Amino acid sequence: MDRIHQFLCEEKAKIEKSDYAFPPQHQNRQPGFEYVMQPLPVSECGKQCRKLENKVALITGGDSGIGRAVAYDFVKEGASVVIVYYDEEVDARETVERIKELGGECLLLCGDLKNPGFASHCVDKTIERFGKLDILVNNHAMQFIHRSILDIPHEELEFIFRNNVFSFFYLIQSALPHMKKGASIINTTSVTAYEGNKDLIDYSATKGAIVALTRSLSLSLAEKGIRVNGVAPGPIWTPLIPASYSAEEVATFGKKTSHVPMDRAGQPCEVSPCYVFLASDDASYMTGQVLHPNGGTIVGS
Repeated sequence: MDRIHQFLCEEKAKIEKSDYAFPPQHQNRQPGFEYVMQPLPVSECGKQCRKLENKVALITGGDSGIGRAVAYDFVKEGASVVIVYYDEEVDARETVERIKELGGECLLLCGDLKNPGFASHCVDKTIERFGKLDILVNNHAMQFIHRSILDIPHEELEFIFRNNVFSFFYLIQSALPHMKKGASIINTTSVTAYEGNKDLIDYSATKGAIVALTRSLSLSLAEKGIRVNGVAPGPIWTPLIPASYSAEEVATFGKKTSHVPMDRAGQPCEVSPCYVFLASDDASYMTGQVLHPNGGTIVGS
């Protein structure tokens, strides 16, 4: 695995030095598969400090992308993890195998979080397996490209809000009765919540809703000692990208056309340390805040 990690880091370096962002590619389904991406996203970088020793974390969208990197980092920091995914079986199995190699404990749950019953099931299974829940990471999302708001079907608008926002509510409502003082809720929003995106109007609106949810919930739970924060990634190389954009658009993802000061897309492992920080006691005086790993884009906090 160390050789694989070295290879991925070398691939990342090649991309940074080249005139292209990624080899042109596209996937005809959402939210996409990681195992067929070229190059594979880099899910691990950095050292472990055991900041989450004996903690239990539930991570949605944990099979790939940012969620996978968060799961790896959490395990390295001493946590046990529950990974919830939609239907990406190969990615999920690979993630579990790596967690086992790291000496971690993992529970894998497959289903649709738009269903409040499944959200409740995930929490119940977490408590049944580990006896507690310390960290909830709401990370899953889908997005669909539309060049005009007039092109967004009503059914899709309802779908994306149910998937990207309603499900966060369902999970929080199910998890809260089991969370104690010192627990942490971390919601994944996006740079699009702050900058907007002309081709992702409905997706950006869901991410704005998540920012408002994070801030409001943090006020509601402050007296209970439960912290609520968010992470707003910029362009990150995850399965959502080839599942959303054309092959030609993927080829320039994160480069000059995206107006990212660092002139490249980020890797999942460059985002996951934000989640470790917010989940740990290092962030004991932070709630209602959003971190911005976005390659240098200046946004209002």
